[in-house]
Amino acid sequence: MALASVGYVLPPAFDPPPLKVDAALQALPPQPQGELRHVNASSLYGEEPIAIPAEGQTLEGTVRAPLTPGRYPALVFVSGSGNGSRTEFEPQAEFLSMAGVVTLAFDKRSVGYNFRDRDFGLLADDVLRMVEYLKTRPDVDPARIGIWGVSEGGWVVPIAAAKSDSVGFVILVSSPNVSPLRQVAWALNEQLLRLRAPIGVRDLLTRAMGVVGFDFLRYDAQPALNGITQPVLAFYGTTDPSIPFVESTNALMRAMKAAGNEQYTIRFMDRGDHAMRINGGEFTAGYLETMANWILGLPGTAVPAVHVAGATPVQRFEASDVPAAPWYAGGTMLGLTICLAAVGYVAGPVAAMVVRLRGRHHTPEVNARLWPPIRRRLAKMVWTGVGLLVSVAAFIMLLVLFSINQAGAWPAVLAGWLVVRVLAVLMLVQEVTAVAAVVSGLREGMRPSRWQHVAIAGVLGGTGLLLVAAAYYGLFSFPW
Repeated sequence: MALASVGYVLPPAFDPPPLKVDAALQALPPQPQGELRHVNASSLYGEEPIAIPAEGQTLEGTVRAPLTPGRYPALVFVSGSGNGSRTEFEPQAEFLSMAGVVTLAFDKRSVGYNFRDRDFGLLADDVLRMVEYLKTRPDVDPARIGIWGVSEGGWVVPIAAAKSDSVGFVILVSSPNVSPLRQVAWALNEQLLRLRAPIGVRDLLTRAMGVVGFDFLRYDAQPALNGITQPVLAFYGTTDPSIPFVESTNALMRAMKAAGNEQYTIRFMDRGDHAMRINGGEFTAGYLETMANWILGLPGTAVPAVHVAGATPVQRFEASDVPAAPWYAGGTMLGLTICLAAVGYVAGPVAAMVVRLRGRHHTPEVNARLWPPIRRRLAKMVWTGVGLLVSVAAFIMLLVLFSINQAGAWPAVLAGWLVVRVLAVLMLVQEVTAVAAVVSGLREGMRPSRWQHVAIAGVLGGTGLLLVAAAYYGLFSFPW
């Protein structure tokens, strides 16, 4: 009971409340038919590789431009999180180029961007280098160069737009507009609900997130959004499991009001996912047409007849912050706990081996009789502790993979959670029975040697530390 209560008593707690219904977003008008009209995307275009010097490395990209002479609007594609290969934008870039838009897609930088460190300002500077390059091209209208950002790119694009007058317009696709930590926490909660995962799974992952101290996770997107004065077109999908699209929309509208910018268009695309596709397949109906008509119609399309339109968005829960872990559960303490447990586990088997080797000639009869069962218990505890650590790491990786492809995932999630919980309970039972065996041995006259003391203290102490950590992460809490 004491271990079970640890998961409830100690912070941080994460329980996002239901999102209050926004009346304005529950009665959206349909998208104007003029935005959905057919686009003649049949013009021939050419491809040209480019290499642009940037901070720390050279950025490589591909320009697609109509072959018919003239000055066209242009668009720079900005990647979401991850490696960000230019190839992911090929379908959209080809469609727009055939419709009369010069497009530029480039590979995201690898220097200065990794899992731990992400400088959105540095990424924005890369985008502006691409904009400046486009301004030098004779087939580009310098007054109509825009930047397009998806997902993480939604934190990058506003910085670039607010920083440079060379940016003529902005397109945001699935832009979070809240802090990365709030976005990840919301997506985690939403995806676990869709996977029908037990509530304990969410508690485990959110407490693990509270340990992470990456600075970029608490980036405030609002100031950069407030600085956008250019025309904005934003797309959100009504089935997107990755971002809080209602709160993201509200944040964008607050920014437009703060900037005094009436040139914004927000469209909710029916059945659209994070990439504006339907279940990862074809683009949602009207997405490509809306984007092409809007770009080609600027500046006339900058101020729409209705700012927000499309399918009705339903966001169930608020995007809440994950509280930072207290000092006793921070990354340093967690690392120290695992290291001490590892030292105890290594010391235990080594000491037991030494005892066995030396015990052939020097082990008292009572120790020779009572020690082997205790040694076997300690060995089982070591394997269970190692198994628990490995299973937790594997379970988290499983959840990450299934957050991308959720088809048929819930039985695997339930099975993985069962394995983790069973190992934690087994480790607790082994700790209790091992302590009882040691106490019983002492009462029967066993006198542990120095090496046996090391084995007992190392394994029991290491397991005790892991039990406390498991309790903090909710592995003994109820409901399941």
